[in-house]
Formats: sequence, structure tokens, C-alpha cells
Amino acid sequence: MQRVVIKLSGSIFKQPFDLNYIKVLCESFVSLLNEGIQPIIVSGGGEVARNYINALRAFGVDETTLDEIGISVSRLNAKIIIGALGASAYPLVPSSMDELSLALNLGKIVVLGGLYPGHSTNATAALVAEKSRAVLFVNATDVDGVYTADPKIDKNARKYDQIDTKTLFNLVTSSPIIAGSYDLFDPLAIKIIERSNIRTKIVLCTPQNILNAIKGSKVGTEIVIK
Repeated sequence: MQRVVIKLSGSIFKQPFDLNYIKVLCESFVSLLNEGIQPIIVSGGGEVARNYINALRAFGVDETTLDEIGISVSRLNAKIIIGALGASAYPLVPSSMDELSLALNLGKIVVLGGLYPGHSTNATAALVAEKSRAVLFVNATDVDGVYTADPKIDKNARKYDQIDTKTLFNLVTSSPIIAGSYDLFDPLAIKIIERSNIRTKIVLCTPQNILNAIKGSKVGTEIVIK
């Protein structure tokens, strides 16, 4: 059975939850499983994680602890996806690579959040893709690909259909990396997909975009290893 890793933007866990959207999203994951493709889902922390992190940072809490808070919230978000998937999902949230490996052997959809402080859920998803020998890593985020600048701020930003890892690295290192700030991709995730030559696409987080990316349609931005 082929495996694909799907990193879900934390934006889909904005409260109150859009339960219908989550239901449709999970139905698309089940359809993949029924076609012989095992999805591995990594949930982001989203706004709730950022709210906790920002509040605790204001009280002077260290960045490692803030990372741990983000991990905890991402694992709660993973439980939402597991609940929506029902019997198609492995019922627990793996908290280590060893637990992930055991879960994958059961042939169900596996859902996890963050694993290690200092690692964004993007980097976690890249590690999971490497460990599971996934044929594709889809980063489903809140924008429809990689742009020359933040399209929410710069109206002149241009979208890349393809971007090489060197150019992407330069883009993402132009901002400081702190807990709660990993929106699109981060340097560690880039290095992981480079070293294992992992096919990667960045798409807007919709069920159809994710399915299109997995089935080979032109959507979002494809990352070219360089």
C-alpha cells in the first residue's frame, strides 16, 4: 500500500469548528484508503495554539515550553480528525516515531500532531514522510501555493507553479523562527525533503485540492529538489 503524508493547516481548526468541512475532508481521506493509498495526517496547532503561546510568552515562558504547548494543541486537533474518521482511523495519536511505525502496520489512517520541541508540524510531517517512505508529502495550508511575498499583504505577489528548495529556503529564512510562527514551510522541513528527495506539493487546504495533488493534477506549488 502506498502512503501519502498530508499536513493540515491549523486554520481548519479555528473555533467554532466547521464540522461539515471537517467531515467532508475526512471522507476524502477515507476514499484514498479505499483506493489503496494510506493517508498519514499531521495536524497543525492553529489559532488556539498561537493564543496560548502568545499569552505564555508575555509572561516570559521559554521557547521550548511554548513549543510543547503547541504540540499539545496540535495533538488535540488530531483527535478531532480521528473522531471524524471513525473506524477508518487508528484510534490513538502517536507521540513518537516508534508509535507511528506500529500504527501504520495496521493499515488504517494515522493522525498525529507535533512530536518534538523546535520542530514545526511541517518539519514533523516531513520526518513522517521520510520515516514512512511516503510517495508524496502534501502541505495543505491557508494559501494556494508559494508566492514571491505574502499574498495577504502584498497584492503584487506572484505565485510559483514550481519552486526549487534553494529559493524556498531563502524565502522562509527571511523571517525569524519562533514557536507558533511556522505558517508555510520552514528550513528544517526543507532540509528533510532535500535529503530524502521527497516529492512535495503546497496547496490550499480543500478536500478537492488535496485529492488533485495526490492524483497528479496541476495544483498549488510543487517543490523541486535542488
